Amino acid sequence: MHRPAVIALHYQNDILHPDGLIRVGLSEDDQKRTQLLVAAKKMLDGARAHGWPIIHVRVAYRHDYADLIQNAPILKSVANIGAVKEGSWGSDFYQALAPREDCFNEHVVTHKRINPFYDTQLCVLLRGLNIERVLIAGVATHSVVESTARHAVDCGFHVTVAADACASASSESHNHSLNSMRLIAEVSDVQSTLEALK
Repeated sequence: MHRPAVIALHYQNDILHPDGLIRVGLSEDDQKRTQLLVAAKKMLDGARAHGWPIIHVRVAYRHDYADLIQNAPILKSVANIGAVKEGSWGSDFYQALAPREDCFNEHVVTHKRINPFYDTQLCVLLRGLNIERVLIAGVATHSVVESTARHAVDCGFHVTVAADACASASSESHNHSLNSMRLIAEVSDVQSTLEALK
């Protein structure tokens, strides 16, 4: 089997840092936040050890949000709270999970919609890397993660979701989304996935 690619979604300051504007309900002392950070780092380190490509996906908008079509409540909320503005600390990657400049096979994709395949080079990049299988994780499970998984399946990729490297504002939303994705993807934890795909 061809090597997989990791798609790491929205590991950004506004979403993961205790001082971030979004944080999807993950407070500084929340055990779920700690577990997510540990699992996500393990996933990225494992991918690097195996030489797998990593695509770090970020969301960011102009300071005036002229590039944000606010046709959904979640998108309106981003503008209302002033989150993930291009060039701001909040739109930067969370330091522990940021791309490594010394790794040639780490890539960054910036998107504007919920689905990071929409109007980006993500699919072209995966095809150019000769990828057939993707390992997806990020925040939030029921939003960008599920949207990415569904689009990837429709594009013909085999999809695995690393559940412990994902999170939502509530455990209920997280678990419902994982159960929904089990119809289209493998859902596992980081350790088991690294062992299965190596």
